Amino acid sequence: MRELGAAELKAHLASTSEPPLLLDVREPWEYEQAHIDGSLLIPMRSLPARLAELDPQRETVVICHHGIRSRMVCRFLESEGFVRLINLNGGVDAWARDVDPDMATY
Repeated sequence: MRELGAAELKAHLASTSEPPLLLDVREPWEYEQAHIDGSLLIPMRSLPARLAELDPQRETVVICHHGIRSRMVCRFLESEGFVRLINLNGGVDAWARDVDPDMATY
């Protein structure tokens, strides 16, 4: 698992030819408050039942509010054979602060 801060992730997204999956693992009410455009919401508690929806070979950026739940999800996904994982360190909170100041915070 790699860890990228918000600004680093923005640069990575701009430079990659194959867009990664942006996997948001927060709760629906959190996602409604603020999310990164193009992200897929699968709440952490639902992930084991929905694992088949994900491609273990695709680069996947895991996102939560501050980066703690997403780190736990990255570890779980690693145990399930996922190899191209990025944890958004600081989560959407850091994204709002460092990349998108118009994004709502909570």
